[in-house]
Parts: sequence; C-alpha cells; structure tokens
Amino acid sequence: MKKISFSKVDINKKDTQVVSDILLSGWLTHGKYTTKFENSFKIFTKSKYSITVSNCTAGLHLIFLALGIKKNDEVIVPAMSHVASAHSASYTGAKVKFCDVNKGDGNINLDQIKKNISFKTKAVVVVHMAGSPVKDVKEISDYCRKKKIYLIEDCAHALGTKINSKHVGNFGDASSFSFYPTKQITTGEGGMVVSNNLQFIKKIKYLKAFGIDTDPKNRKTQGKYDVKNLGFNYRMTDFQALMGLLQLKRYKKNLLKRVNNAELYWQLLKNNRNITLNNFSKKNSFFIFQIFIKNLKLRNKLLKVLKNNKIGVSVHYFNPIPKFTYYKKKYNIKNADYESSIKYANTSISLPCYPNLKKKEISFICKTINKMMKDIK
Repeated sequence: MKKISFSKVDINKKDTQVVSDILLSGWLTHGKYTTKFENSFKIFTKSKYSITVSNCTAGLHLIFLALGIKKNDEVIVPAMSHVASAHSASYTGAKVKFCDVNKGDGNINLDQIKKNISFKTKAVVVVHMAGSPVKDVKEISDYCRKKKIYLIEDCAHALGTKINSKHVGNFGDASSFSFYPTKQITTGEGGMVVSNNLQFIKKIKYLKAFGIDTDPKNRKTQGKYDVKNLGFNYRMTDFQALMGLLQLKRYKKNLLKRVNNAELYWQLLKNNRNITLNNFSKKNSFFIFQIFIKNLKLRNKLLKVLKNNKIGVSVHYFNPIPKFTYYKKKYNIKNADYESSIKYANTSISLPCYPNLKKKEISFICKTINKMMKDIK
C-alpha cells in the first residue's frame, strides 16, 4: 500500500485554469467572484448574510470587535479547541474563561457554561469539534439570549454539519468558517463570517478593509473615501474566492462521500473493544474521523504504528488550550479544572476522511489499527 495522505485538496485542472485566468486579468481583489462566493455560501448554509475574510481566526476577531467585546469583558471558550478560538477573543483585551467539554464528542455543554458565567461574561464560544454538532446549541442559544450574552459559533470544522435540518452557524449571533488546506473546501488561507443580522455584517465589511467606508467600485471620485473605524486588512482575494466557489459547487456530493467514508470506518472498527467511537451520525460533516484509545501511552504507540505504515494521521488537539504556556501563566491554570479536555487530548486520533479516500485505503487503515489493538487487555 502506497502512502495514504492525511488530507487532499479538491482542486482539479479545470479549477487551476480558471483561477489562472483571474490571476492574469490583474483584478485580484474586490472582484465579482468574492460576491458570488459569499452569495453561494449563504445559500448553502441557509443564512441571511455571509462575508469573506482572510482566515477563520480573522473572522472570529472581527466578530468580537463588531460585538464590542473589550478589555475586562469575559468570554467563555471551550478548553478543547484550536488555540485560535481563545486568541481571537484575547486580541480584544478580554479575559478568556475556559470551559471543560463532554467526554465523548469534545464539545461544550450548557452545564459547564453555567459554572463559568459571571456578571462580566459578554460572550460564549461554541466549537463544533471535528465536525460534530454541539448537541444542545439551541438550549445554549436560548440561555445566552435570556442572559443577554452573545453566542459565537466556531465552525472551522463544520461546513455541512447540521442539527436537524438547520446548518450550524445559524444558532448564535455570528459564526466563522475555515478554508484552510485540510478543511472540507480550501482557499489556501481563508474564511467566511456568517450572521443573520445585516447591521452586524456591515460592521464586519468595513472592519475587514481598514475601516474604509466605500468599496473601489462604488466610489464617485477615484481614490476618494473616508476611514470611520480602526479597521484591519482581513480581506480575501478574488482568485481565492473563485477557488472556494468552484469547490462549494461540488461540495454536496463530496460531503456525502465523507459521510460514507465515516460509516465504513465505523463499521470496520465498532467491534474493537480497545477503541471507543462516537455514535455515527449523518449530521456530522466529518472534517476527520476520530477514534479514542485507552490512554496516552497506547495512543502514542498506535500513532507510531500508523506512521510506520505510511498512514497520514493527526491529533485534534494534542493539548487543551489551558495547557499552553501562554494561557497557563496568564491565568494560573490548574489541570484539574479540565479533566475531560485532557482525556480527550490524550486519547484521540484523527483519521483521514476526505472524499477521494478509497475504500481499500480505509480498509487498510482499519486493518492496521485492529491488528495492533486485538491483543491488548
């Protein structure tokens, strides 16, 4: 068996030719494909408004700024997530309060949020970990609305994830999606902010482009504009938007392939007593397929076996955010407060689940795992 990659981008020769044409045209920003991508994305997610940004972290940062989060405010963030979930709030000067997660899916829950609420809490971040939906996000949303607290959804892993028939990203005040190369669709670096509030999206539009009040195509006099806010350069280029648009058009078909790949994994691994799987659900967009091993030592041993067999795997994530030196020192954090997050970090393995992954490759991955794990007591 040749090497199995952890991820593969869904970019074909036709895509590269069309993108090349845009590059040669010289119109690389503020173009028509940015608008087309935004419109297609809001249709796909059934949200009212969406706007491109340079990456998911930038999107989260802009969301906090547009919501008025500032120094001395508190933002509740899951301890188990990419560090960007905490960094984006920290950029505003707000204090991050970390919340432990569920033992199974690694997602935040309402009870843990309630334990961390204070009179300074201005926002809660939920992360749909590995594409698995936060099951009680509707209850969390209702609670936050009652408490007059903003709810932000970090959807970096969750393009195509739904709760019932509602796409994630539509439960809170705003959400941010990622188009990093390992994600379900990619623009190299890139992201999308989604909201059902027009005034909020207008704020994001100005903040992401230096605070300039008029797009180049709408200026009555060339070069004339005003700057009304301290903004940032968080824009996506037009050729990146076209890359995302082309992949999004194919994504329903590719999402089904991801789900089918995950179901095959589940069937081939479910009888292995030495690994734990989350329940299979077609509502999960399966950014990756996760398995859970008994302990850290055994998990790391299996990672080496998979690597030696040329199987690309990863861990999401090797450490909970509070264990990183920056946050540990800043908040004098004790590990005991995040036991479930630490266990999740110590026992999880992320397996590839991209659409072009072949059935024989999944079978080989599962055979390798089952062979190593069968004699463990």
